[in-house]
Amino acid sequence: MAELLYRVGRFAARRHWTVISGWIAAVLVGGLTFVLFAGTITSAITIPDIPTNKVTEQLAAEFENSSGGSGGIVFETTDGQAFTEAQQGEISELLKSLGQIEDVEGAIDPFATQAQLQQSATQLSEGREQLDQGQAQIEDAQTELEKAQEELDQQRQAAEESGALAQAQEQLDAAQEEIDAGAKELQTQSEQLEQQSAALGLGSQVAQLSSGFRLISEDGSAAVTTVSFALPVAEVPAESKTAIEDLVEENPIDGVNVLISQDISQTVPSVLGVGEIVGLLVAAAVLVIMLGTLIGAVLPLASAGLGVGVATLAAMSFSSLVEFMSVTPVLGIMLGLAVGIDYSLFILNRHRKQLKQGVDLHESIGLANGTSGNAVVFAGFTVAIALLALNVTGIPFLGLMGTVGAAAVLVAVLVATTFTPALLSLVGMRILQAKERAALENTEDTAAPATSRPAEKPMTTRAAVLSLVAGIAVLVVIALPALNMRLGLPDGAGQPEDSQAYQAYQVQSEKFGDGVNGPLLVLAELPAPVTEATTLAEQAAVGQAIYDVGDVAAVVPIGVSKDGSALSFQVVPNGGPNSESTAELVKDLRDLTPQTAGGGTADLGVAGNASANIDVSQKLSDVLPVYLVIVVGLSLVILILVFRSILVPLTATLGFVLSLLAAFGGLTAIFQEGWMAGLFGIHEPSPILSFLPIIVTGILFGLAMDYQLFLVSGMREAFAHGAPARLAVRRGLLAGRSVVTAAAIIMISVFGGFIFSHDTVIKPIGFALAFGVLVDAFVVRMFLIPAAMHLLGDKAWWIPKWLDRILPDIDVEGAKLERSHPLHPVEEVVEAEAAAPKSS
Repeated sequence: MAELLYRVGRFAARRHWTVISGWIAAVLVGGLTFVLFAGTITSAITIPDIPTNKVTEQLAAEFENSSGGSGGIVFETTDGQAFTEAQQGEISELLKSLGQIEDVEGAIDPFATQAQLQQSATQLSEGREQLDQGQAQIEDAQTELEKAQEELDQQRQAAEESGALAQAQEQLDAAQEEIDAGAKELQTQSEQLEQQSAALGLGSQVAQLSSGFRLISEDGSAAVTTVSFALPVAEVPAESKTAIEDLVEENPIDGVNVLISQDISQTVPSVLGVGEIVGLLVAAAVLVIMLGTLIGAVLPLASAGLGVGVATLAAMSFSSLVEFMSVTPVLGIMLGLAVGIDYSLFILNRHRKQLKQGVDLHESIGLANGTSGNAVVFAGFTVAIALLALNVTGIPFLGLMGTVGAAAVLVAVLVATTFTPALLSLVGMRILQAKERAALENTEDTAAPATSRPAEKPMTTRAAVLSLVAGIAVLVVIALPALNMRLGLPDGAGQPEDSQAYQAYQVQSEKFGDGVNGPLLVLAELPAPVTEATTLAEQAAVGQAIYDVGDVAAVVPIGVSKDGSALSFQVVPNGGPNSESTAELVKDLRDLTPQTAGGGTADLGVAGNASANIDVSQKLSDVLPVYLVIVVGLSLVILILVFRSILVPLTATLGFVLSLLAAFGGLTAIFQEGWMAGLFGIHEPSPILSFLPIIVTGILFGLAMDYQLFLVSGMREAFAHGAPARLAVRRGLLAGRSVVTAAAIIMISVFGGFIFSHDTVIKPIGFALAFGVLVDAFVVRMFLIPAAMHLLGDKAWWIPKWLDRILPDIDVEGAKLERSHPLHPVEEVVEAEAAAPKSS
């Protein structure tokens, strides 16, 4: 590979315009395919085969008008007063217009619906009064009958005593029949009254269970409507959601704020905001300081920008074929920029050192590409493999994110090993500072003696022990908050404070309760089908059982299946969609088997956005350990191959685990617990993004292996050249720390720029990656690993002889290439280079 990259570098140097033109053509082709084939992207996170999906599919199949999803729109008066009749009328007309939008089934009129609910409550109250009156009338009639019976009995007794019973018998019997008929009629009326009272009681019970559900706030200043879609929310085209926003914006209502909830107003995160630009400027400043030339700083940025452009346009050209989450291309851009700058820097830095040693321009480019470029290829493939491994989780959107990220990294590798050498040839000697070029021109001895190596001595064992103990202690303390990490998906509470989604969430929480932001759909499968006469009783029995679970604000019956075998309810929790109480409620409802009115038990299933979020988070939590095992195993195999050692890979992998846990700890402390939340623009601490740990694990693994490679390979090289093991640790650290420091700062700057994104998905990813790189590069790789290597001494490089014999020889640093291509001084210029255009 090193020899091949050497030739590629030489070719790119000689034919720099051809290579540059080829990459420009790639960008143009990518732009054309993007325009022709790009589709829409979504902010919804979906996973197949989760319990929520199964319940949703059953609802769609068995219930009328239940196949689609829904979203909310909140109305609030600006003065805090109740809606006027005029405002109510305008809102109702607006909601009628929403039904004309494609994919929208309609929108509930909150005022008409609340009036119906109030009317039903009034009818129940009036019905109870009428029953009470009827009961009183029956009791009065019963009293009259008892008096009549008593008088008749007295008449019968008197006739019997006077001997006139025979003459009065017919009249007495007629009177008795009349009393008996009256009693029978009263009995019938009483039974009917009992039936009506039972039905009214069931109705009152159901109404009481539903009483916590409102569409108009108690003070009349806020209203919420549900927009029903023909498709599940995740499948509703972005155009339809945008049409809703446009219709609302084009039809303002005087004195009313109209706020669209997150389910409808999901937006695509911006690629470059102020924070991202600041991050790139910091990276540029680091490059200028390190390289000392503005043109040198521009080259890595240009290479990274080109790679990001090609990778992003190519990936998005497939967005009409597969569903892209909005965060997927942003993650590719984030990765492409960071690794693209670093990979180009590694080659450029090697090239500059060789030029200062007097190596010919094109030869130096080829050697830099064959040595540092070889390490770049290995590092890039390591990151790409870790990202592609996300496909083993079986979660489509996660696998796609990993694939797009891996593609961005591989394109960055291609750009670094082809486009960067072409630019270096184009720039020529101007990659060096003016004084460095002057020093080369004024050198009298072309083979100046090598400067003597400064006095060196390894660190003391005491310092190594202290460093190891202190470093591990710091990382463990930072990692402690991760013990309380909870996973979830973003809700309206985490959206920017100036967004409609956040304001809608807050209004609903304040006016209607937190649970309105995350209602649950509960499906109850009955042991026997219900009839029209038994439906109310079953709704009351099952609904009461659901309510009695606790942490429930309201249970609203919403339908009966076509065959009567199932009931559906809307359950409003007390807590918000990301609260622990709601997660426990979902679990408890799924475990519940309520007694039905007709005997037997019902089986419950739960759906809804809050339930889906819980299921997605649980699924991702379940696959995280599997992915960690894969990554750790991959780490050990790769490092054993590279360093031909057992203990070096073990220390490197343990260091990665420590840095990963520390990253999770910092993430949990800030984003979930709210420590220093204001500093990072977090106004509402919330659970950690459910797929973030897996994504961060894959990316940090690849980057950690990069830093391990560039630092420890120098130690191995020094040891192989005869330096004592502990002195080799010192030499390797001194040789690699400057470029690793610069690369890490650049990574931190690029990732850190995304911390200040307005998007609640991008923000924590940017922080986790920036903090993870900070910890891994500066604490683990440059602090703990040297200390551990010092304490291990010669044992660090031990490997069983049988394993050493079967392992392939992976020359990551291109040492064989250096031996076969010794450094040529400037005077020895090959003919092909003499014919090349002068660019310096």
